[in-house]
Amino acid sequence: MGMPAAHANWTVDMLDALPDDGQRYEIIDGQLFVTPAPSDVHQLVAGAFYLRIAPYLLTGQVARALMSPADVRKPDRRRNGVQPDVFAIRLVDGKRPPYPYDLSDLLLAVEVLSPSNPAYDHHVKRKLYLSRGVPDYWIADAEARIVTRWRSLSEPGDAFNNRIEWHPVGMDSPLVIDLPRLFAEALD
Repeated sequence: MGMPAAHANWTVDMLDALPDDGQRYEIIDGQLFVTPAPSDVHQLVAGAFYLRIAPYLLTGQVARALMSPADVRKPDRRRNGVQPDVFAIRLVDGKRPPYPYDLSDLLLAVEVLSPSNPAYDHHVKRKLYLSRGVPDYWIADAEARIVTRWRSLSEPGDAFNNRIEWHPVGMDSPLVIDLPRLFAEALD
């Protein structure tokens, strides 16, 4: 559900000590957010994005795609740990940066909207990613079959229902994702 827990001084060590119970735990500035295990719709849409982004990035030496669970942290690594659904990490001299990744390592973060708590993706995570310099943040709404993209906190974001393009610096050509096809392949 993406709801914050009552305790406000969580650390990554405390997070790591939680049981593996199928819930998704993330902390932002010491605040714990707990979401239930993702639905099949969520996983199918996240997988569809990964299956398009990963092969595209393999054609260059700019970044690599990952899916969660995988940790990404702010510089205060003790009090921050998030897991974007799908993301691209910048390669440094052709290699992945050290794990767990820093938010500054991300070139793209894609979240599949949680219908139970859309504010978590739209407000909390959007502010986190964009304030830490992630160049592209996308929210995929499986129900509406649209993707909203932000590139800064000061812009309202752009909604796409036909296609979305992503062209990270260093790649020869942009990745063009046919959104009706992606959603149809994932959900129909």
